Amino acid sequence: MNDISAESMQPTLSGSFVELRPLREEHAQALVDAAADGQLWDMKLTVVPGPATIDAYIATALAGRAAGKVMPFVIVRRDEDDRAGRIVGSTRFWKIDRANRKLEIGHTWLAASAQRSVVNTEAKYLLLCHAFDVMRCVRVQFTTDELNDKSRAAILRIGAQQEGIVRHERIMPDGRKRNSVRFSIIDDEWPAVKAMLEAKLAR
Repeated sequence: MNDISAESMQPTLSGSFVELRPLREEHAQALVDAAADGQLWDMKLTVVPGPATIDAYIATALAGRAAGKVMPFVIVRRDEDDRAGRIVGSTRFWKIDRANRKLEIGHTWLAASAQRSVVNTEAKYLLLCHAFDVMRCVRVQFTTDELNDKSRAAILRIGAQQEGIVRHERIMPDGRKRNSVRFSIIDDEWPAVKAMLEAKLAR
């Protein structure tokens, strides 16, 4: 997929600390470098690309974008330190259902040095603003591994509500049958969640 079609099918989302840019094939090495910060591809509770899997990871994401079901982004840090302008992770809209005005935010990962920082908070804020205020979604959902306590806590911190556990929701690369925890934010809740996230970012 060329750059023009990438830009036409999804926007760049810009904040004070991060910018979410449409994923491109040429981001491969920068994503591997970001994942090397913490050797994230060795994690058992989520799937993060490494040198051997990055090409397939990007190809799958771009195929989803071409089908209109996925908007994959790279997360670029914009603050004024030595990481300014550097890709520190990835995230995406997926399971986009325009008829029912819902989607999922997922496939999110961050370099170890960017975790538990303003980066994740603002990235989620930008995604949620676009989903609810631009795409007019009535529901945005999140799914994570039942065993991933850090991810579960992070999703709760952005104001999502836990809905339940989906048993054997997927098979992980090591063959484990994963139970997944489902969370959501609905349109009625969005104004309060938005205000809470803006207060966090102001601090």
